[in-house]
Amino acid sequence: MKNKNKIYIPLLLGIACALGILLGAKLDFTSSDSLFSRNPKKQKLSRLIDYIDYEYVDDVNTDSIVDITVNKILENLDPHSVYIPSREYDHVSESMKGDFVGIGVSFHTVGDTIVVIQPLEGGPSERTGIKGGDRILYADGTPLFGKNISTDSVIKRLKGEEGSKVDLKVLRKGEEDLLTFKINRGKVPLKSVDAAYMLTDKLGYIKINRFSETTYDEFDKALEKLKREGAKEIALDLRNNPGGYLSEAINIADEFLEDDKLILFTKNKSGAIEETYAHRDGDFENGKIYVLINEGSASASEVVAGALQDNDIGTIVGRRSYGKGLVQREMELGDGSAVRLTIARYYTPTGRSIQKPYGEDNKTYYNDYMRRYRNGELQSADSIHVEDSLRYETPAGKIVYGGGGIIPDIFVPKDMEAEKEQYMLLLNGGFMSRFIFDLMEQDRDYYNSLTKEQFDKQEIVDDQVIRDFIQYGKNQIPGINIQVNQYQSLLRQYLKAVMAQQLFGTNAFERIKNEGDRIIDKVIQLSKEKT
Repeated sequence: MKNKNKIYIPLLLGIACALGILLGAKLDFTSSDSLFSRNPKKQKLSRLIDYIDYEYVDDVNTDSIVDITVNKILENLDPHSVYIPSREYDHVSESMKGDFVGIGVSFHTVGDTIVVIQPLEGGPSERTGIKGGDRILYADGTPLFGKNISTDSVIKRLKGEEGSKVDLKVLRKGEEDLLTFKINRGKVPLKSVDAAYMLTDKLGYIKINRFSETTYDEFDKALEKLKREGAKEIALDLRNNPGGYLSEAINIADEFLEDDKLILFTKNKSGAIEETYAHRDGDFENGKIYVLINEGSASASEVVAGALQDNDIGTIVGRRSYGKGLVQREMELGDGSAVRLTIARYYTPTGRSIQKPYGEDNKTYYNDYMRRYRNGELQSADSIHVEDSLRYETPAGKIVYGGGGIIPDIFVPKDMEAEKEQYMLLLNGGFMSRFIFDLMEQDRDYYNSLTKEQFDKQEIVDDQVIRDFIQYGKNQIPGINIQVNQYQSLLRQYLKAVMAQQLFGTNAFERIKNEGDRIIDKVIQLSKEKT
């Protein structure tokens, strides 16, 4: 940890740089009324920026100087205080909102043409009748094809003000003439709940990919759906969930905790403590809960897992979580940019800080996964070494530990077989997605005609598809050697899951992908044992 002076001084310098560039006009350096005259550090940097702006012999982009300076300053704080340049702000903000305004399609560029992968569920294109495989050629008469068309320019054409209209000309296989679609741009949900379905007749499953503005509402609807289907227990999958809005995590934890149970507390620079308690009747306070975590579960995910574990509610299953216990606040800098600055640390109800150690070298911090890999922690719970001083006890007498991440109640080792790792990389990297898209393009009418029931019953990924995938890999990635051996059934499963995603959405994808999943199978086993 750096001392307070080392942190305070560069922070002031960064703020000064930002403010200096935002003034946008030459300052009177001798004026006693100057905003910066009261602080010589701020005044020095403000003058330097203005000297460069108005006196330096060559034109210099001082915006870029400020961006670099602010980033360097934040590097000296902690790994999670970050600068968001104005050019990236809208994209970053949109990813944490629950929706965006547009026509609602995901697409590939094939050759020089935009081809729809699928209309997004709940968006205007789905309601209007756009289908996977459609080629969008014109938007309001403007061509969307050609070598000089970029993805950014396409997105700008398809997005717009809510309620505004766009006329699309679409080429669809089997149709002689171009189809015309008049679409009113509208809100397109960016779902954070990927899946909600029943694992057994009493055990429901909910997968949350991040905590966005709408996560609690999505979760609440998913929970109600599963309760109607008979769920008495819930497996809440927070694996690889990097976190997000703390308030959404608190609301979800509240669904499982009785009133006045402590969910977490935060402590800021001055030592001020702010406690957050469950305060309403939750929809699942009397049900059993399993929380699935792994080394990619961070921040708000750890809040949920830690709150339930420390209150002796449910069972945490999987592997030790990431270890991010720092609270950020987003602060606008006035020119469209912002900084997410760490303002406090959060603690679980027993008083555990979940933040893993960090110091001078942030690279070491971010390479923690490789350290865990090498020391065997991903394979054995016995390889997790925690100091006795970080030992805590829950109200029911269960021993829990701080020092970085949530250690699960039930450990499940990571599947480390090389072939399976390769398949997972090809799946998560989008390689399988592109192959499946190209495959379905060969007979789009057939694939689009399938119902979910027909799709589930058919051997949709046969031996020829496997051979085509191996050849596709060789063509696309010279030197790649896709192994099938005894794991051919897993490759079939993943390819079918990707096809289901493109045809029916993420719920169908997760249902197929999760078959045989070690952690989910362990939860099913635990559920049956407690019957």
